[in-house]
Amino acid sequence: MTTTERNMKALLVAGLAGDSEAYRTFLQSASELLRRFVRGRLARIGRSGQDSEDIVQEALIAIHTKRHTYDGETPVTAWIHGIARYKLIDNLRASSVDGRVVDPEDVGLGVQEIEQSEARLVIRKLLSLLPVALRRPVELVKLHGLSASEAARTTGTSEVTVRVNVHRGLKVIQRYCGVEGSHRDANG
Repeated sequence: MTTTERNMKALLVAGLAGDSEAYRTFLQSASELLRRFVRGRLARIGRSGQDSEDIVQEALIAIHTKRHTYDGETPVTAWIHGIARYKLIDNLRASSVDGRVVDPEDVGLGVQEIEQSEARLVIRKLLSLLPVALRRPVELVKLHGLSASEAARTTGTSEVTVRVNVHRGLKVIQRYCGVEGSHRDANG
């Protein structure tokens, strides 16, 4: 974790806990980060930085409004950049003079990158809803790629317990997502 990331996370967390000075400092740091990000993306497509301050202000408002959604695990800078991406794309689409729809790929804001970032946030949120006994095996096996025996050694449980808890954890996640039970074969 970089110094910037560590500092910004500490400021945001303190701000969310009620420290108004820390929150003000966080917003100042976020605005500097946003200005660099937005100007760089606009320069990439040959646009002047004339709209950059509007985009920065819109992103700061969105950050302030959505601050309660910060989960504490997502890197703060990634969270800020995610919000800025949407504001930048909205601005580019709205300001298109020739009616051309802005392709996020043109400004280095690939849809795949955005979708992956969103998916990581959703997965983290879903996992946070699981009890630790189910969450940890799911993380180790499904996210980190450990085998059931490796996960068992890591958690200090048996391989069977890991397999059962991964299965149970995935079932709980399915329920949270509104997915009904798995299909059964003719014998089951």
